[in-house]
Amino acid sequence: MTPQTSIATAVTFKPVRVAIAAILLTGALNSQAGAVSLGVKLACASDYYSYCSQHAPGSTAVRQCMRSHGPQLSNRCINALISAGEVSKIEVDRRRTAAMAAKSGRSKTASAD
Repeated sequence: MTPQTSIATAVTFKPVRVAIAAILLTGALNSQAGAVSLGVKLACASDYYSYCSQHAPGSTAVRQCMRSHGPQLSNRCINALISAGEVSKIEVDRRRTAAMAAKSGRSKTASAD
């Protein structure tokens, strides 16, 4: 197998792995009470695996974990959560403003040192 073949194979299989992960996540979330919509599952799958995969999908713990990682969540995931009513636009804006203020405060403190 040449290096070019290996790269082509890796690129070809990445969408397949993502689709399989989304299907598995969908199945796991469907079995949970109060499961989130398919749109949220698909939009937030990579965020879930990046930050909260140690928690059972659809559980209170995973919801709390995703909230604690709110500033790191992808815009796609945040927009899906807003559309599904999982979080309000006002809450997202409030958290973004608070995160920017905290970041601004840290950078001012760091430059004053």
